[in-house]
Amino acid sequence: MSYGYGYDYSPNNSINGLLIWLIISLVVAIVGGIAIYFIFLKGKKKTTGFLKKVIDFLNFKLLLIEDILKISYLIISIFITLYSFGLIGTSVGSFFALLIGGNIALRLTYELSILIIKICQNTSEINNKLKEK
Repeated sequence: MSYGYGYDYSPNNSINGLLIWLIISLVVAIVGGIAIYFIFLKGKKKTTGFLKKVIDFLNFKLLLIEDILKISYLIISIFITLYSFGLIGTSVGSFFALLIGGNIALRLTYELSILIIKICQNTSEINNKLKEK
């Protein structure tokens, strides 16, 4: 379809543009990833301040998943509790099942996830202490 602006818009042009952008993005990502690896991660430099935080983040010494899990647990548990009150008009049994069972199942799931993270953190601390000796 032509709109008279000198550009023929068709699905083929759109797909070609996306394909070109995909290739450019892939090449830039590969080059950037390799460059960041050798600039920040390969060298064992003593750094402080913001650069130290960046290096720790890129080396996965700074883990964010525990905080994200805690926040998402609170959000989902509040949602389950509020949604269960919506069921009180249809079925009191469903209300109590979701209010109690849903929150217990959610809590157990999140406790297991955080337990795995704590085990990983404690193992890393033990490993670091053994390296110091």
